[in-house]
Amino acid sequence: MQLAEMSWPAVAALAKTTPIVIPVAALEQHGHHLPVFTDSMLLGEIARRAERALKDRALFAPLVWLGNSEHHLDFPGTLSAAPRTYLDLLADLVENFITHGFTRIVVINGHGGNVVPAQQALFEVRQRHRARHDLALLFSSYWGLSELADGEFHQQIMGHACEWETSMMLALRPDLVGDYLNAAPVDTASVFDPVYRAWTTKDRSTVGHIGAPHLATAAKGERLLERFSRDLIALLERVAQWNGSHWS
Repeated sequence: MQLAEMSWPAVAALAKTTPIVIPVAALEQHGHHLPVFTDSMLLGEIARRAERALKDRALFAPLVWLGNSEHHLDFPGTLSAAPRTYLDLLADLVENFITHGFTRIVVINGHGGNVVPAQQALFEVRQRHRARHDLALLFSSYWGLSELADGEFHQQIMGHACEWETSMMLALRPDLVGDYLNAAPVDTASVFDPVYRAWTTKDRSTVGHIGAPHLATAAKGERLLERFSRDLIALLERVAQWNGSHWS
C-alpha cells in the first residue's frame, strides 16, 4: 500500500500492527558517471518491488529524498540536511506514525550518510516512549539486510557510485549512466580499518566515486535489485509476524 494514494479514513482503518515503511535516501554527487538522484532512484525501485509483492500487508510512506550528505558538499549538485536537522526530521516522521497508533515502523535506508542520524533518531524516540513495550522501531540500509556471498562481485561491501550502484543503474536507467568503463577504481579500505575515521568524500576520492564502477554490468544490477528487494520483503514479513512484545 502506498500512503500517498490513500485517504485518511483508509489509513485509519488499517490494523495498527501493519508494518510502516519509511524509505530514506539522498540527492548527492555520484562521481562523473551517475546522476545525483542515484540513491533515491535505487531505493525507490527496491521499495516499489517490495510494495508490489506485499500488496496490503505493509504501508509505504513516500521516499524521503533529502538526506544527510554533508560529506559530499564539495561537489556541486549535492543537497543536504545538517545532521541534527535530519535526525529531528526522521524522529518527527516516526512520532507522527506513533501518534496515529502504529507500532511497527521500519526506516529503510539507501544512503550511507543517513545511518548514524537515523539510528540516533530511533533511539531518541524510543526513550520518549520508555513505558511502551509494543513498539518495534527498526532501521537498516537495504544492502545490510543479508550478506552478499557471491564470487561474481569484486566488491563485497557497498561503495559509492561503485560496482554495485553502477550495475543497478545500468539495469534500471542505463540512459542516465555515463562513462563508467573508464572510471579508475578507488579503494574502499582505510589504513585505519576496522577503526572508524571521520571523513569527507574528497579525503578519499577527488572524482567522487569509491569502488570499482568499471566492473559493473546490467545483469549484475538486476541480480542486486532482486536480492535487495527480496531481503526487504523478508524483513517486513518478520515484522508482521512479531508477537508484539518479546525482544527475542
